[in-house]
Amino acid sequence: MKATLILLAGGIILTIGDIFMKKWVNTQTHTWYIIGLIIYIIGMNFLAQSYRYKNIAVASVIFVIFNIITLAIVSRLYFKESLSPLQIIGVITGIAAVILLELG
Repeated sequence: MKATLILLAGGIILTIGDIFMKKWVNTQTHTWYIIGLIIYIIGMNFLAQSYRYKNIAVASVIFVIFNIITLAIVSRLYFKESLSPLQIIGVITGIAAVILLELG
């Protein structure tokens, strides 16, 4: 459970880094790029810390899935981007993967 919370926090932090990177792409202001990189490093630290409790492969998959889920939410609410039905199925499959990995 502790590792899952660490991975969730890291995935959310990585999403914040993604938001800054998207802002950099839209504005071409290098400050956003640097902030995004710093936030990425912080998020990746959470992933590294989770290796104390979980297998590296399992932790990495869970981390990426949490990042994808939060990105899908932010993408819809903040950037007004939508997912196709197939992409929604992919996110749901990712959620199912996290559940299966946690049960294992």
